[in-house]
Amino acid sequence: MARNIQSLERAAAMLRLLAGGERRLGLSDIASSLGLAKGTAHGILRTLQQEGFVEQDETSGRYQLGAELLRLGTTYLDVHELRARALVWTDDLARSSGESVYLGVLHQQGVLIVHHVFRPDDSRQVLEIGAMQPLHSTALGKVLSAYDPVAHSEAVEADRKAFTDRTVCDLEAFEQLLDLTRARGWAADVEETWEGVASIAAPIHDRRRMPVGAVGITGAVERVRRDGELRPELIAAVRDCARAVSRDLGAGRF
Repeated sequence: MARNIQSLERAAAMLRLLAGGERRLGLSDIASSLGLAKGTAHGILRTLQQEGFVEQDETSGRYQLGAELLRLGTTYLDVHELRARALVWTDDLARSSGESVYLGVLHQQGVLIVHHVFRPDDSRQVLEIGAMQPLHSTALGKVLSAYDPVAHSEAVEADRKAFTDRTVCDLEAFEQLLDLTRARGWAADVEETWEGVASIAAPIHDRRRMPVGAVGITGAVERVRRDGELRPELIAAVRDCARAVSRDLGAGRF
């Protein structure tokens, strides 16, 4: 039988201790509770802190669980509840828009596609659940970057690659796009990621009014736009879908 890795066992024990005890614990408290030397405990805490799983209060020097661990802890439930609540509404959106529908969440500095409804025609299509999309150039990514502070930080700090000559890479211009997204409640990608392809997306919020994902449609530019402008009925349909899923998640009216 394979032996357990001692350092991982100690790190797990440390996280359980921080989760179950007082809000913040000092190094001595942690070391004595786990029967570790202070140097060993400090080394593990430093590694967990670097990964965002533990945070240290600058004033007291005490430790508590970090935001990254708390976010990871809710990801499984959030994603599965999000998909379950969105099934009917995304099917309706695909039928009403005639385009493919994507549901995305923040994951590893990008957008993870967790649900995909095919365009309702006889064309050959590939299921893209599990695919990753960039934050800075896609409609889904812009929505997440505009409403989710973690996504915003990752998009700002990342190398914003130019996929086409329309991709917005300049930080100031990108921030202006996010301001526009927040002001109007939706985002677009017109040939910024793929030539000939346009997308429209809107944010989904949960019962805490926190952004938990984005839903959008993607299709050929000539179908998504009319007379050089995004079709307003498609924008309205995407926003209605996002609001419906948000309501089902307990967010109330937006």
